[in-house]
Amino acid sequence: MAEIVILLAIKKIGIALAKGAADQASVQFAKYGAQLVELKGSMRCVARELRVMHDVLCEMDIRSRNNQVYEGWMEEVRKVAHVMEDTVDEYLYLVGEERDIDCCFFLKKGFKKPRSLLSLNQIAVKVKEVEKELSHLSETKNRWVPMTDNRDIGNSNYIVKRSQDLANISRSLDEEDLVGVDKNRQKLEQWLAGDDLDCSVIALLGMGGLGKTALAANVYKKEREKFQCHAWVSVSQTYSREDVLRNVSKELFKDNVSVLSKTATMDITCLEETVKSFLEQHKYLIILDDVWTPETFDDLSRTLINNDKGSRLIITTREGDVAALASQGHILRLEALPEDKAWDLFCKKAFPRDANHECPTELKPLSEEIASKCKGLPLAIVSVGSLLRVREKTVEEWRRINDQLSWEIINNSRFDHIRNVLYLSFIYLPTHLKSCFLYCSLFPEDYLLHRKQLVRLWTAEGFIEERGESTLEEVAEGYLKELIDRNMLQLIVRNHFGRMKKFRMHDLLRELAVDLCKKNCFGVTYDDKCGGSLVMDGRRLVLHKHQQISGIHQLRTVITLGNSIPSTTLPLLCKESKYLTVLEISGLPIEEIPEAIGDLFNLRHLGLRVQR
Repeated sequence: MAEIVILLAIKKIGIALAKGAADQASVQFAKYGAQLVELKGSMRCVARELRVMHDVLCEMDIRSRNNQVYEGWMEEVRKVAHVMEDTVDEYLYLVGEERDIDCCFFLKKGFKKPRSLLSLNQIAVKVKEVEKELSHLSETKNRWVPMTDNRDIGNSNYIVKRSQDLANISRSLDEEDLVGVDKNRQKLEQWLAGDDLDCSVIALLGMGGLGKTALAANVYKKEREKFQCHAWVSVSQTYSREDVLRNVSKELFKDNVSVLSKTATMDITCLEETVKSFLEQHKYLIILDDVWTPETFDDLSRTLINNDKGSRLIITTREGDVAALASQGHILRLEALPEDKAWDLFCKKAFPRDANHECPTELKPLSEEIASKCKGLPLAIVSVGSLLRVREKTVEEWRRINDQLSWEIINNSRFDHIRNVLYLSFIYLPTHLKSCFLYCSLFPEDYLLHRKQLVRLWTAEGFIEERGESTLEEVAEGYLKELIDRNMLQLIVRNHFGRMKKFRMHDLLRELAVDLCKKNCFGVTYDDKCGGSLVMDGRRLVLHKHQQISGIHQLRTVITLGNSIPSTTLPLLCKESKYLTVLEISGLPIEEIPEAIGDLFNLRHLGLRVQR
C-alpha cells in the first residue's frame, strides 16, 4: 500500500522540478541561505530514494503478507512520503505566491527580504529531514526487514500455502455445496466429451469466491476416468515452473513407481521432455487452477502439446486476458448466484440439522437480510452460513450478527479464507490500478460509478500515467477495462454505442477496500453507518451524509454526495484545506461560489452546480 503514496510523491516532485520552480527559488533567494541553493538537489535525491523504495515495496508486498516487521516499516515509509508530498505542495504554493508579487516586490526599495523567506527556508530544512529519514529507513530495513531477494522467507511460503489451502478447501466441497451450477456443469461436461480431437483449452472465469475451483473439481472427479491420464495442478501467482512440472509428473506417473522415482531426480530439461513424451501418446485431462497471467499459461503450455487425441486442458482464472487464451467459444464466465439459489445454499449451511434445511419463521427476515449481504458469492454464503450454524438460534443473536457482519468479515478469524481470496485479487494489481480501485470504494455501497466521473477524478488525482500518444482519458478508460477484466469492478450499463458507462463494486470487495483505505490513510468514507463527529486521518474524504468535520488541513480530496454539508461550511473547508486537489460538490445547493475557492492553487478538479 505504501507504494501508492510513494508513487504520488514522486510525481509531485517531478512537477516541482519540471516547472523550474526549484531553479527559480534557488536563484531568487540564494543570498538568504545556502539551504535554498541545495533544495533542487535534495528533491532529486529524495525522488531517487523513493523510486528505489517503490520498487522494493512492490516486490515485498506480494511476498510479505502478515509480516508485522514489514508492515511497521511500510507504515513509516508511508508517513515520510506523505510529509514529502505535503512539503512539495507547500513549496509550489509559496513559490507561486512569490511569482505573483515579483513585479511589485522590486518596486519597493524599503522591502528588505521576501515575506515567504522563512517558510521557504523551512521547506528546504524539511526536505533535508525527509532525505535523512529515508536514509534511516533504508538502514532499518537492512537490519530488521527480510531482504526481498530472499526467496525462502516464511511469508513467501505463507502466501503460496494459503493459496493452496484455499484451493484444497474448494476441491473438497461436498456435492450439496454446489448450488446453482447445473447449467455450467453440463456445459463443461459437454465440452470435455466433445468429438474434437484437437486439445481444447477451456477457461472458467470469474472473481475470487465464485466457485471456479469447486466446479472444476466436481467435474474433474466425475470425468477424469474417461481420459487415459489426468492431473490437477494449483498454479498461483508465485508459481515455479519446475514445481508445477514435478506436480504434474507425480500425478501422471503415480501408478508407475519406476518412472516416478526417476523423475524425482531429473533436472527440469529432462523432466519436461519426459512429461512431453508421455502426454504425446495419451489422451489427457489437465487442470491448471488459479492462473494469473497469460505469460504463465504460455510458459506451462509448451509442455502440454496438442496430440490430436481429444485431450482437454481446463484453466481457472480471475483474469480476462488469461481466459481469452481459451479455444474459440470455450470460456465459461461464472456469475453470482441468483437470489433463490443463494438462499438455498445459505439455508443448507445455516440449518444443516433440519431435514429440509428450513429457516425458522422468526429468523427468516434477518436471515434473508444476512444472505443478501453476501451478494450471491458462494464462498461468502458458505462461510456466513457455517458461522450461523453454531450460533444461538435467537432473534437477538442473529440481529447482532447482522448488524456486525461487515466488521466480522474484516476481523473475525473464521473469515480469514474470504479475506485471503479477495486480498489476493488486490495485492496482484499493478500499482497504478490499486489506487484507482481503492478510490472506487470511497463511494457508497451499491453506488453506480459513472465512466466520465471516474476518468475526471482519477486524472485530477494524478493516478493516470502518460502512455505514448494516447490522451489521459483514453488511458483512464484502459484502466477501467483492466479492472473489469480482472473482475474487480462489475460492468452494469453500456451506452448506445457499446461504450462502458456505469460500474459497480461487489460489496465484499468494497468492505476489504474500505478497510485498506482506513489502515493506510488513503481515504475515509462517511455514511449512515458511522456515528459521532468525524476526525480526519486520511487524504481523501467522501461524505454521504451531513457531518461535522475536524482535522481537515491534510485533505487533498473532498467529495460530497447530495446535501451532505451545509453550503455555509464550504468557505471554511476551502480555507483550512488549502492544498485541495479535488473538490466535488455538485450535489450542494450553492447560490454563490465562495471566494476561498480561488485560493486553492492545487485544485485540478472542481465540480459544482450554482443555483440561481
